[in-house]
Order: sequence, then C-alpha cells, then structure tokens
Amino acid sequence: MSWQAISARIRDIFTRLRTRLPGRRLIWRAALISLAVGVIAIATEAVIRARLDTPRARVPTTLYTRAVPWRSGGERQPAIPIGTLDGAAAEARVPVALTQVPDQLVQAVVAVEDQRFFHHHGLDLRRIIGALVANVRAGGITQGGSTLTQQLAKNLFLSAGRTPLRKLREAAIAMVLELRYTKPQILEAYLNEIYLGQDGPRAIHGVGAATHFYFGKDVRKVTLAEAAQLAAMISAPNRTTATRHPDAAQQRRDMVLQLMLQQQRITPASAERAERASLTVGEHSSPVLDSRYFRDFATASVGGHVPARGMTIHTTLDAALQRAAQRAVHRGADRVSLHGAEAALVAIDPRNGDVLAMVGGRDYATSQFNRAVTSRRQPGSAFKPVVALAALEPWDGKPPAFTLASVVADEPLRVTSGKSTWEPTNYDQAFRGRVTVRDAMEQSLNVPFARIGLAVGSERIVATARRLGITSALHAVPSLALGSSEVSLLELVRAYGVLADAGKLATTRAILSRERNRGDPPEDTTGQAMQVVDPAVAYLVTSALEGVVARGTGRALNQDGRLGGIAGKTGTSSDWRDAWFVAYSSSLVVGVWVGFDDGRSLQMTGASAALPIAASFLAQVTPAGGWPALEVPEGITEGDIGSADGTSPSDCGSREVFLAGTEPVGGGCSPFEGPNWQGVHDWGEALARRAQHLIEGLIARRPEWRRLRR
Repeated sequence: MSWQAISARIRDIFTRLRTRLPGRRLIWRAALISLAVGVIAIATEAVIRARLDTPRARVPTTLYTRAVPWRSGGERQPAIPIGTLDGAAAEARVPVALTQVPDQLVQAVVAVEDQRFFHHHGLDLRRIIGALVANVRAGGITQGGSTLTQQLAKNLFLSAGRTPLRKLREAAIAMVLELRYTKPQILEAYLNEIYLGQDGPRAIHGVGAATHFYFGKDVRKVTLAEAAQLAAMISAPNRTTATRHPDAAQQRRDMVLQLMLQQQRITPASAERAERASLTVGEHSSPVLDSRYFRDFATASVGGHVPARGMTIHTTLDAALQRAAQRAVHRGADRVSLHGAEAALVAIDPRNGDVLAMVGGRDYATSQFNRAVTSRRQPGSAFKPVVALAALEPWDGKPPAFTLASVVADEPLRVTSGKSTWEPTNYDQAFRGRVTVRDAMEQSLNVPFARIGLAVGSERIVATARRLGITSALHAVPSLALGSSEVSLLELVRAYGVLADAGKLATTRAILSRERNRGDPPEDTTGQAMQVVDPAVAYLVTSALEGVVARGTGRALNQDGRLGGIAGKTGTSSDWRDAWFVAYSSSLVVGVWVGFDDGRSLQMTGASAALPIAASFLAQVTPAGGWPALEVPEGITEGDIGSADGTSPSDCGSREVFLAGTEPVGGGCSPFEGPNWQGVHDWGEALARRAQHLIEGLIARRPEWRRLRR
C-alpha cells in the first residue's frame, strides 16, 4: 500500500471519529489551550523569579550582640547572632566570593554534583536520560538528573517536593538563570546556598559557614581531603557527617576523590595523599546566647522598613552581661524556692541608655511575657529616691525644703477625712522618734517619707518622676511617696540612671546600627542624653543610696567589700507582693524584680529576694580593679551636724553633704540651723493644713489606703 493510500485511510478514520464524537474536538482544543496556558504560566514565573541576589543579600536580616563589647576599650570581638528579625528559623551563613573558594573545592563539587556544568545550558539531557534508565531498572528513585543550576533554582525559589509540576518549574527557572547569568555567578550562588547540616538550631548554608563549623577554618584554607569531604555531604549532609557517621563520611569522601581522578581534575598522587589523610572529625559550634526576651524587645524597637534578608542589625546587648544576668536570675529564682515565683533583670549603661542585659522571666519557653518591660507593679520603697530628689532640690526659685540632715518625726501619722483614714506604718511596726532624711532612706522608713511626701506635695513628686523618664500612670495621692503607683522595671532602672549619670537622662535604646550586608558594621553611635536634674542634687540622693549599701537595708550587697562605689535601694510593695532592688555605679545600673504574676504575697522583702540576684550579677561583671568611686560634682559642700534628736547640738561627730549654701550656718553643727531647715523643722501644723487640702477630695475616691511596707 502506498504512502498516499495510508494517509487517505488515516484521514478517513479521523473524519469518521469526528463525525461520531464531535465533542472530542472541544476536548482536544481545551487540552491544547490548557497546555499552552500552563507553559506560559511556568515561563512567566521563571522570567519573574529567576533573579540572583548577591551572597550577602541572602543572609537573613539578623539581630546581633554589640560589635564592640561593653567595657572592652573599643576592641572588636565577633558578634553573636541572637535571632532573625522576622522570627524565622536561624541560618548560619558566611558569604564568600567565588574567588575566595579554592579550585579544589570547586572541582570536588562539580565532579560529584554536575560534571558537565560548564557545558550545558541549565538542563543536562544526557544525565536526565541516564537517571531515568537507572531509576526504571531499580524500580524507584536512586539517581537524580538535576544540574547545579536546577538545584539552585529549587533551593532559592521552590519547595523540596518531588512532583512533575515542580520539576517543570525548576527546569524553566534553571534555563532562565542560565540565560541571565554567567556560569561563575551561578556557581558562586550555589556554593553559598547549599544546605550542609545543622549548627544546633541553625541550618548551615554555604561552604563559608560549613568550613567554619566542620573544620574550624576559613574556606580559603581547606585541603583537598576536606574539600572532598565537604562535597560528599551535599546529597545527604545529616547522614554523612564525620561526627555521627564517620564510616559513611569516609566512604563517600573517597568516592568523590575517585570521581575527581576519573574526570582528570586531580592527579593520582594527589588523590592517594588525600585518601590517606585522616577524616576531619569535629564541630565548632557558634556561641549560644539565651536572649529571647531582649530579642523581642529589640525587634519591636527597630522601626522603619527593614528587609527580611540582607541586613545586619547590631544591638546594645552585651554577651558577657547577658550570660551573667541569666545565671543570676536562674540561681536566684531557684533560691527563692516558691513555686511559680518569677524574676526579671535589666541592666543599662546610664551614659547612653544602652540596654546591656535583659531577662524577662525564668523561662521564655514557658512564658513570653516580658516582666522587665511590659509588667507594671508597685515599686514600694524603691520609689523613695524619686521623693528624696523632689525634696532635696530647689523649686520655683526657693531653697530646698529638706537636706539630708533635716530631722523628720518617725511617729504615728494619721490623716483623716470624713470616715476614711490613711495610717502608714514602718515595715517592722516600730517607731524611732526623730530621724534624719538620710537615716530614713538608709533604713527605708515609711512614716518619715510619708511626712516628706506630704510636705513636698504629690504633684511635685509626679513632675520629678516624669523628668526621670517614668511614663506610667502616677496617681497624685499621699501614698505615692511610698511607691503605690505601678511602674515597669525598665522605667525604674532608667530613673536611677539619671542619678548614676550626674542628672542626665539618656534615651533607652536597643539598636546600635543597621546596615546592608556589605562589610563591617559602622562604629557605635553615641546615645542621646539630656540634663534633667542638677548634678549636685542628684549626688545628694546618690550619697544617701551609698549609705543604704554601706549601712542600711542593702548592706548585704557588699558584705565581702568587693562592691565599693555602688549605690542602691531595696523595695517591697504592700503585703510583700513585689520585691525590688536597684543598684548602680557611674557606668552601670541593674534592677531586679521578684514576685508572682498573679500578685500573690511573696512573703519576702526586696533585701531577701531581689538583692541576692543583683549581687550575683554584679559579682560576675565587676571589673578587676573594682568600681570607681561615684564622683562628687561642683556645688556640694560638707558640714558638721549634731544628733537627730537635738539633745547634743554641740556634738559634731558626724558630717553630712549639702548643696552649697544649705549647710548649717554660723559654724554650728545642729541640723536645725541653716536656711535649709527654715519652715521645715516645725512643720506639723502647716503639714496638717496641706494634707487636709490634698486628701479631702482624694480620700472619697479611695476609701482604703494600702499599708506599704519596706
């Protein structure tokens, strides 16, 4: 039968089929249209997505510790990653240029993964057919036909699922990559992208990070044996790591060396020497730093548009201080031995507002609630330095109402309005008669400070707290002087920072620098600080708080004498619900809170629950030479004072610091002398009148005043 007859017969058959099954034409057309649309869609996706970023741009935007550690003298140290900006899984990446990669490593990778890489255009048909035949014979998938370019396309743009559609998309993207980029560019991207195992929770991507982790060296220094060992891991890194599967790793490494020899990429002598070399067995893990509470705080403060990849963000966190904080909180919380009790710690540099360490709770995995930043609790006596500052500084052009030598009555105090009464007491229910302001601070006496607060006025105390950076709601009521309004730990630490830095308030910051991954980070910028309190007035409060540590409720902090140059204050809220301690030097402020989230009574004071945690932290971070003494600014003078009870006005055995011009006059040493005491030592009647005006309207709204303890 001739060809013409065969063709006619076939046409006749199709004609009859179309006549009998007219709907088939529609089916064929629909199928062809669907196929065309699918091809166009895959091609369009490939054209749009197949773009290569530089290796550095592939690094996830990551938060790091500070590049220049605190108190390092400006010497740089390797920064530690503390988390990605978007909370995604961490990745270990060390971007490298192709020129930095030894040729023997390039040859090892090409030999085992794609020996015709430099000769195909994205797809290797010979390899695809060979892999197909091998898989059919084996009855399953035993070989892959993907080129390096296809692997790169999959790693960058697609999932790992093995479906026909994914393979088609992979092939299309690979061909577009080959059209757009040179072979060296594609190879460089591949060497920086391949997955090569795990560094703890971090996925290792690229040969730069892998050589650091497995060999402890820069990629430029790898040997031929190490290059073959690394290339051997690409297909199954977790099954061929030398630390876990040394036999499989060595067998696979030697196979790579033989492939390189067969493909004439190395000489027989080189292959023999490499095979005799011992397998490099070891892992050089990156430092681990538990800073998840701080990471959340820093992430929230980044601000602005930040890309998910390609940026390095250096934070204020100091690795050494953060580890010390973690240890101190965990040990201290365990020592409290109360089930469910929480603890938080914040340390800042008062000179620039840098947050150096932050622990927001005992266990981030159990609770992500940051008690150092978000929680607001009554500070109790830890608020007294704010009251003292308001009392010791001049106001409206008038001399200060009090000096540290001023005498206040530690006697029962009752303020009544209608049927409501406020009756503050000391933590031990005892009274001491007449005491100086310094004594009241050092021994954390409530009644004298309640009297000082009434004399100064709650509105003035609120205004002072605002200047110190406290932004939480403060109720202008008499009990404010005893810390009845709630504040956060970070706010309180920031307020103490004003005392530490001679009256300057620094803006709290968590971020030092942000930059695209192009090289070394910029130098740390200087934090902003504003003078909000006269340095001499701030020093008066500091002097009293040094006495708290030396002789008062905080004396347990410096029992061994190592923590000289430190001032601090304890605090315990009503019914022992919150325990506080804040301590500072001229370059560091640390605050600790201990309590229950639900407000249950801790049955412990700040001195017994919070102070030991701060002491543990400071013991770990104190410089070898100790803390420098807190400097005495201009405007401070000293004077002799008599006894607080006035029985021995000529006894000048004690000295006190004063603002210049407020010291005792006429050479006397009685605290009753001098302009600072005029109108203050005999203030009972005036105080009662002022208290009546302040409390009458407030007492009706708050009929029960909580009793605040030490």
